[in-house]
Amino acid sequence: MPSVLAMVTVFSMIPGGVLSDMRGTQGLEAQQLAQGSTQLHRRLKRGWIWKQLFVPEEDPTPRVIGQLKSDYDRGEFTIKYILSGEGAGDVFEIDEYSGEIRALKKLDREEKAFYVLQAQAINRKSNEPEEPQSEFIIKVQDINDNVPQFLNEPYVSSIPEMCPTGTTVAQVTATDADDPMFGNNAKLIYSILQGEPYFSVEPKTGIILTSWPNMDREAREQYLVVVQVKDMLGLSGGYSSSTTVTVSLTDVNDNGPTFQHHLYTFAVPENAAVGTTVGRIMAQDGDTGINARMTYSLEHDLEESSTFVIKTDPVTQEGVVLLAKVKTYKAHHLFEFTDRTTLKIVVEDVDEPPVFLSAVYEWKVPENAAVGTLVGSVSGRDTDTVNNPIRSDNTKAFKIDPNNGTITVAKALDRETTNWHNVTVENHLSSSVVVFIKVLDINDNVPRLARDYQPYICEGTQLIQLLSAVDPDDPVEGHHFYFSMVPEKHINPNFTIRDNQGFIQLALVEEVFR
Repeated sequence: MPSVLAMVTVFSMIPGGVLSDMRGTQGLEAQQLAQGSTQLHRRLKRGWIWKQLFVPEEDPTPRVIGQLKSDYDRGEFTIKYILSGEGAGDVFEIDEYSGEIRALKKLDREEKAFYVLQAQAINRKSNEPEEPQSEFIIKVQDINDNVPQFLNEPYVSSIPEMCPTGTTVAQVTATDADDPMFGNNAKLIYSILQGEPYFSVEPKTGIILTSWPNMDREAREQYLVVVQVKDMLGLSGGYSSSTTVTVSLTDVNDNGPTFQHHLYTFAVPENAAVGTTVGRIMAQDGDTGINARMTYSLEHDLEESSTFVIKTDPVTQEGVVLLAKVKTYKAHHLFEFTDRTTLKIVVEDVDEPPVFLSAVYEWKVPENAAVGTLVGSVSGRDTDTVNNPIRSDNTKAFKIDPNNGTITVAKALDRETTNWHNVTVENHLSSSVVVFIKVLDINDNVPRLARDYQPYICEGTQLIQLLSAVDPDDPVEGHHFYFSMVPEKHINPNFTIRDNQGFIQLALVEEVFR
């Protein structure tokens, strides 16, 4: 018995056209006869096969995005096409005669990314479905219409000063409302707008790292780092935004305390009670917080004598020198404390008239004073003994006239070697007085660079090297250095020097090629 070939048509929709799926069946007659069926040409029910439809985001309307076509549609308008589901009627419509599907309005993918709809083909005469109802999706295709936005602003971070290069500072994170699965619309790249060369950022992760070694809090405590994020992988035509990261350097104990003065002079009456405050000294520390807390101590021999003690004032961080044991003027009237500073404590006699008119003398003399220059005169009064100064200083830098007590320069002075001289003047079998002579600085030393520099230059950069100079002299107004190129050595016009408060910048005058 010959077989019967029946054609079953299953149609699908594609944007702007119609796609039919023709499937052949053989042996249908034999199968139906075996089942006792007499309807040899009955149509088999099959679901429609749909390809996904797309409509561009923000696309002008109306626009045909696809067409539904049935094999039974012979162009005689016997088929009616019906659309239902999300957006049917207000967002999308179907031409009931041609099956064309149109978008009716501009769509925003960020509001709704896709629509689920159902389609059906109905015979106008019988009002019966020609095909079973089928569900399909219309997806809104993304365009780059959103600016990337940073999350969790503002960004504030802190790192220890002197931390090594590559230390993680913070991570900035941005998002883009565009479709991350479509093109590069939501693919972000991070870069530094402000903060180089001290900081850098990982382009893909937004992790900020230190790129400058040994950042010193005492020189600069805070940095503002501006980070930019750009979509489209940073290509032109993309959107960008920026954020500011405030980076503070936290203190580490990297500075030693220093005294404000080289010499402190105090006086205490010989009848002063134990616990009397002799004086206060103050040391300064560039660090802060716990790193700037002070602990003062006296020299070993002074601690053993137990005459004075020093304690730290917890409020002011000053060292408070206290009298720990009663001391008479005759027994020991002068104490010298030497560490980072020198304390001169003179015990004043309250029982007898002083031999010298002043308990302590303090004079100044320039370091270039000639031999024989008069520094000052020591005079005294004592009813029991004759005024007869006999002792000079151990350095032999000064000479004392035993007849009138005048002190003159005995040899050339050098402030850089010794800036203070202690001269002890005694009356025979009586008492003594200390004369402090400060040597004043003059500009007698040549400045020099702080170290040997061997700078190098990277292609495309301008700042080459920061230099500093030192000078053993100590002017009152501080050092003011001025720098210039040595004329006979300045043979390359590509480099110049810029003076900036004692630091030198070597900068390119024009582009230097490799």
